[in-house]
Amino acid sequence: MNYFLAKTEPQVYSIDDLESEKTTVWDGIKNAQALAALRAMRPGDRVFIYHSGDGAAVAGLAEVASAPRPDPKDAKLSVVDLRYLMHLKPPTPLGDIKSSGLFDDWALVRQGRLSTMSAPREFVDWLRKRYPGVRI
Repeated sequence: MNYFLAKTEPQVYSIDDLESEKTTVWDGIKNAQALAALRAMRPGDRVFIYHSGDGAAVAGLAEVASAPRPDPKDAKLSVVDLRYLMHLKPPTPLGDIKSSGLFDDWALVRQGRLSTMSAPREFVDWLRKRYPGVRI
């Protein structure tokens, strides 16, 4: 299983929205690097849902529910289905991720505008320590 991170503005689409809908089509990715990450997703992979903007934080976890496919609105782009798994309570703030000093080379820290990316195994292990007893 691989791990990814997908950013969203919570006032546009939040982890609460995903929980309510259960499954959603994750679309709107146009950046080449972000598209490459989305196209690398496979069913069963995990995706950290990250709320950007004020209070930026990893807010929850989703599962990839479909293989990537062409976006019906633009065949040059791709989409996947994501299924809600859980909220992470409390959310993990970006400030904590940065201040750990462990992820300075990760795109989340280096490329703040990149919307979708792989998540390093070290980050997954770090989160497991923050949320003992939670299946991440």
